[in-house]
Amino acid sequence: MTANNAAPAFATIMLLTGVGIPILAALNGGLGTRLGSPMAASMILFGLAFLIATAGALMTGSIGQIRFTSDIPAHFYFGGLFVAFYVIAVTFIAPKFGVGNAIFFVLVGQLISAATIDHFGLFGALRSAIDLKRTAGIALMIAGVYLARKTG
Repeated sequence: MTANNAAPAFATIMLLTGVGIPILAALNGGLGTRLGSPMAASMILFGLAFLIATAGALMTGSIGQIRFTSDIPAHFYFGGLFVAFYVIAVTFIAPKFGVGNAIFFVLVGQLISAATIDHFGLFGALRSAIDLKRTAGIALMIAGVYLARKTG
């Protein structure tokens, strides 16, 4: 299956992933509030995530692919820092700022970061130049998210 043939499946999975992000924020924020410790809630989340990822690696036979090697540039191993930062930040902030408000700023940051990564082909990503049409689309998306979150 090529990327073009898989595009509808990929889009569906990513849409569901997007649906899950605010749910994660609400659930983990609520857990942190009830535990009295956003850090404890984050540890529980990562513990469960570790167990699920380990089970998936065992089921697919890819557990043997886990390795740290100088053949892979060191920066590729740091994705977990961004996941941890996101989870801990949203667990602390969403209960105080609102899930919608927190996710609004996450979305704006994602749009800016994704466009920059694509434009420069950073980290081996497919290059997609930021032109006037793409800039207008991103601006409209940001405006749309802002309007959807604006109250009153």
